Amino acid sequence: MKNFLLKIIKENPVFVLVLGTCPTIATSTSLANAIGMGLSATAVLICSNVVISLLKKAIPDKIRIAAYIVVIASFVTMVEMILKAYAVDIYNSLGLFIPLIVVNCIILGRAEAFASKNSVGASFLDGLSMGIGFTLALSVISIVRELLGNGTLLDFKIFGEAFQPATMFVMAPGGFIVFGIALAAANALMNKGGAK
Repeated sequence: MKNFLLKIIKENPVFVLVLGTCPTIATSTSLANAIGMGLSATAVLICSNVVISLLKKAIPDKIRIAAYIVVIASFVTMVEMILKAYAVDIYNSLGLFIPLIVVNCIILGRAEAFASKNSVGASFLDGLSMGIGFTLALSVISIVRELLGNGTLLDFKIFGEAFQPATMFVMAPGGFIVFGIALAAANALMNKGGAK
């Protein structure tokens, strides 16, 4: 359990490995979007890692990346259909970024670097820890962006009527600013923790 929690922090896909920057900035405009994207990516990570680990000996080296993409795309399609049927607001809000999970470098990277070389159980835990780390990073960034950009959190007004939101924070430039500050803070915390 300790290793699992350390992996979420020390191998965080956004703050440490700096993967998935595009969906991080694009979908972190609100906490609801961040959680929706994070959970969708987590489901795909877990399922694709398990299937790729199961099939690792059956997939020839020459077509392994193509095979991984087919596996990932199958799970993304399932997640997309589930969201469209049961979470229409999140589906509409995330739009094009749901199918783009197929080419998310976090998912393909974990398939190639971990699932293709490890057991099913270890691959499941790797997918879960990467997914939780991704969701956590998205949530941290989106809380700051939604609070500063709209004055809300999960559509609840946090500040009084006098609050003037800085709408830049829910646009791309604000996403890059918050991402940069969060990345710097995460690195400072990691370096401080490593010095002890």
